[in-house]
Amino acid sequence: MSKVTVRIPTALRSFVGGADEIGLEAETVGRVISVLADRHRGLIERVCDAEGRVRPFVNLFVDGKNIKTSGGLDTPLADGAVVSIVPAVAGGR
Repeated sequence: MSKVTVRIPTALRSFVGGADEIGLEAETVGRVISVLADRHRGLIERVCDAEGRVRPFVNLFVDGKNIKTSGGLDTPLADGAVVSIVPAVAGGR
């Protein structure tokens, strides 16, 4: 299993005790989601819908590449990978 770092956006840090990053072991992005759901109550509901799909206004990146173009939740993770949770930003003029 790969050791990975998960970057947590400011809006979700209250669910992880204020941490900006979490280290864990996972072989796929889907497994990262499962581990986060088990460890941090309330976090996953903001990232995924009731069917386990990533919400439309949330993007997940592995080493800077959006998982929407690299295999979705089945995207494999290498040792040392960085998974970033990025909520969509809207507004402006």
